[in-house]
Amino acid sequence: MRQFDLSPLYRSTIGFDRLFNMIDQAAGLETMPSYPPYNIERTGENAYRISVAVAGFGATDLLIETKENTLTIRGSRERDGESEMAKPEVLYQGIAARSFERRFQLADHVQVTGASLENGLLHVDLLREFPEAQKPRKIPIGNEGAKPTIATPRAA
Repeated sequence: MRQFDLSPLYRSTIGFDRLFNMIDQAAGLETMPSYPPYNIERTGENAYRISVAVAGFGATDLLIETKENTLTIRGSRERDGESEMAKPEVLYQGIAARSFERRFQLADHVQVTGASLENGLLHVDLLREFPEAQKPRKIPIGNEGAKPTIATPRAA
C-alpha cells in the first residue's frame, strides 16, 4: 500500500489536527490496542453505550475521564499490602489483569451520562445532545396576500 506524506498540509492548515490524526490512524500508522475488548451499542436515537470487558477489576481499580472529545478508560490492579512472598502461585493465567488505557474519540455534543460495573463489564452511557441553535427548525412560508410580479422586457 502507498504511504502518503501529509506533513506539508500540517504547516498550512489550522484546526484540522483531529482530522489528520484520524487519517493517520486509518492508515495504520498508529496501532490500536486490542485489550480489553469492548462493544459499542446504540441504545436509543441519540443514546449509546460502550461496554468494556474488565474481568478482575473492581470499581476502585478503574478511572473514567473525558477531556476535549476524548473518553479515556484506565484500569490498573494494584494489590495493597500484598508482597511478592504472599502472591499465590498461578499455574495458568487465562484472565488478563494487566493495566490498560483505552481511548475513544467522541463526536461533538456527546456527553457521558453515567457508568456502571456489573458482571465483569464496565458500561459507560453516552448521550448526544444538540444545542437548540443546531436543531432543525421549520421556517413558515408567508403569503401576505401579495401576488408575485413578473417583470416583462420592454420593447425598444
